[in-house]
Amino acid sequence: MTDFTLNGQTVSARDDHAHLLTALRDELGVMSPKDGCSPSGQCGCCTVLVDGKARVACQTSMERVAGTEVVTMEGIDADERQRMADVFAAHGALQCGFCTPGIVVRAKAMIDKAGADLTRERAAGLLGAHLCRCTGYTKILDAIEVLAAGETAVAIQPKGVGTRGIKYEAAPLTLGDRPFIDDMVPDGLLHGAVHLSAHARADVTGIDTAAAEAMPGVVRVFTAADVPGELRHGLIHKDWPIFIPVGGRTSYLGDVLAYVVAEDRATARAAAELVEVSYSPLDPITNPMQAIATDAPAVWTLDGNVLSTSTYSRGDADAALAGAAHVVRETFQTQRIDHAFVEPESTLAVPIPAGDPLPLTNGDTAGDPTGFDRLMVYSGGQGIWDDRNDIARILDVPTETIVTELVSNGGAFGGKEDMSNQGQTALAAWLLQRPVKTTFSREESFLVHTKRHPIRMEYEAGCDADGVMVGLRVRMVGDSGPYASVGMKVLERAAGHASGPYVVPNIDLEAIAARTNNSVCGAFRGFGANQAQFAMEGCMDRLAEMVGISGWEMRSRNVVEPGVTWGPGQILDDGCLGARACLDAVKPAYDEAVAAGKPVGLGLGLKNSGLGNGFKEIAKAVVHFRPDGVVEVRHCWTEMGQGIHTVALQVAVEELGVSADQVEVIVDSTRELGAGQTTGSRGTLMGAGSVQDACRKAMADGCKVGVDYEGEYRVDWTNSLSEGLDNPIIHSTFGYAAQMVILDSDSGDVERVVAAHDVGKAVNPLLCEGQIEGSVHMGLGYALSEGFPCDVDGRPLNDTLRSLAIVRPKDMPPVDVILVESPEPNSPYGIKGVGEIGLVPTAGAVAAAMQSHDGVWRNELPLVNEDNRETTDSWRVS
Repeated sequence: MTDFTLNGQTVSARDDHAHLLTALRDELGVMSPKDGCSPSGQCGCCTVLVDGKARVACQTSMERVAGTEVVTMEGIDADERQRMADVFAAHGALQCGFCTPGIVVRAKAMIDKAGADLTRERAAGLLGAHLCRCTGYTKILDAIEVLAAGETAVAIQPKGVGTRGIKYEAAPLTLGDRPFIDDMVPDGLLHGAVHLSAHARADVTGIDTAAAEAMPGVVRVFTAADVPGELRHGLIHKDWPIFIPVGGRTSYLGDVLAYVVAEDRATARAAAELVEVSYSPLDPITNPMQAIATDAPAVWTLDGNVLSTSTYSRGDADAALAGAAHVVRETFQTQRIDHAFVEPESTLAVPIPAGDPLPLTNGDTAGDPTGFDRLMVYSGGQGIWDDRNDIARILDVPTETIVTELVSNGGAFGGKEDMSNQGQTALAAWLLQRPVKTTFSREESFLVHTKRHPIRMEYEAGCDADGVMVGLRVRMVGDSGPYASVGMKVLERAAGHASGPYVVPNIDLEAIAARTNNSVCGAFRGFGANQAQFAMEGCMDRLAEMVGISGWEMRSRNVVEPGVTWGPGQILDDGCLGARACLDAVKPAYDEAVAAGKPVGLGLGLKNSGLGNGFKEIAKAVVHFRPDGVVEVRHCWTEMGQGIHTVALQVAVEELGVSADQVEVIVDSTRELGAGQTTGSRGTLMGAGSVQDACRKAMADGCKVGVDYEGEYRVDWTNSLSEGLDNPIIHSTFGYAAQMVILDSDSGDVERVVAAHDVGKAVNPLLCEGQIEGSVHMGLGYALSEGFPCDVDGRPLNDTLRSLAIVRPKDMPPVDVILVESPEPNSPYGIKGVGEIGLVPTAGAVAAAMQSHDGVWRNELPLVNEDNRETTDSWRVS
């Protein structure tokens, strides 16, 4: 045993823990230090104080802990805890909150040492041990500066729509008191671990689980043979197996062959390594250009490697380009990117016997007891109703048997739309009738979950002598990996957004999603628009140089306006006034930078909110008045840091005239509210609309206690490209953004970013600013350094967070945020959303700034870090 002092109390912990973090969490029940990457120590989420110094717990051995004093967030003085929580909340210094307790502990250590002498630059350097994927660090450093100066801040609750105020659950998230799934430990809990494929494409000839089952502490090993229902799940196509069976074929390295359940996590993981799988390896198909040209299927049981083809044309692109005064012909290449959400995927499944109520994470119960057994699945996924439906199919049980409750997750960005370990965890809990929890390691997360699509784009763009666009021809091929996910929709979205926020009268476009044996690709913030508009912005800047005008003027001459025909043929409404407003908003800073001789680049982008493309989108919400005066707002969206809970709260305050303290926000699937995935800024747009409708119904009925007032918001007037309409309504709502990047004239480093974003209506300006700062941070990484390439065998070349080359705090430039509010005529309060558009213009702006600095045009991402680019061979047609 190892003895040490923990938060003022002498404790003893087993010597056999791999590191201090497992001792704290698994044995001593201290949950504020989070596990985002153990044992690599690269995220900082598990930072604690050891004898007053900040230490990463997953890198601290039990031997080094002996005799020391360890302090976690739980052990900090109550007044100091409150002050730190208030300051972080008041400055918007958190979003998902998973990384925040570790950052706060680090802040305490640096302030205890340096006090008021702590500079912002020094703090940024010391935060290099921490990864925050949400905030961009700007507001974190704001909060640390205030704490170091000994100042206080008042954490003010928001009022109605349009007011600044703190995030819902800001204090418990800051302090690590609000549990994430891996913090939940019900009685009798078992732990699960997966055995993943050793080959990206191989026939499975045998699975031997005997050694794993013989290991002490192992309860059972599951394989495909144990699945009572459907083997496959999927958001659009049911093509993604939860297990590859004997006689089946693996299609990427994230395929699951077996799932071990044991009394503790360490035993489950050790036993999973003992599962022996016999393979007959096959050559993986990893070149998407070759994949679409070959008859050999990359994916087991599926014919052909073309997942989808999206096409449209308007006018006569051939004639327009032939007659253009200036034509750019260029091939652009973007890279595969990992979401790098800081909380790895985690699921908890708990059997509920007939007659028992359903336990909710807020301590309440939901639903009436039933006469049949049920399964409660706590999921951090972006679509808990999709999770519920697929789990029911896997278990071959009625849908009402499965109840999913959202546990707000530690970041997602699209990467938690597809099920990860929900299916295996639910299967084990249901068949064993015991609670089971599965949490991926960072390495497993990298292998299993989807990525941003790498896309090869051939562009021909032409304008007249005055710089007015006349024609565009585009051919895209995107690597979607083996399973559909939403890959066809990403390429469809890239196709629809290929012309950017510009008027182009003649367009000819084709976009193909290819199936390969590389990592699965799916939803990621921007959803195809980032890739397409990197290419389009590159064309606009090259044409501007040919014409002899500035990048700003080129965009000004072509920007969309009400009544024009855009992209696939949609006639834009007054909502598109935001594009011009964003362009005008950055003009003063643009002119100033040019006059000062600074290298400068400009990007202008648009991105839809909602699904569109002919989908019938219906979102519901319930407002319920309790006898204790609490107003429950129940909605159907995943909170993942973006602030949908806060949006729901502010709409309720706006419509009902209640205070924020009276409102409790809940998501569960005991009510049929589901509207698919929380993606594409749908939560803010449709969540606000449905809560608004519920509140207005409540007001009309006198807000009676005990009544469920159900509201609805629907978008059922969009069209699919496949309908062949001349002027389809592809999307109901668009957001717009202009970003200007200024470089240091000597070093060429990014010196400052000016970001003007049209959000329609800023429901909470503080949170909107944070979303934009965070998306600029992500966009700079996308532009300059990040990537997740696979080799010719389909194996990712990066396996640590650090290898992703995410921009660290000391390298993050200042971001000047300009909130533009040009309302969307057909949306609640004029809302357009902010999260999805965030980094659409960034890469193009950075590329233009770099060309301004050194005269070199660039066409491949990342622009600087060649190690994270797509490998040349993977795209070469031999």
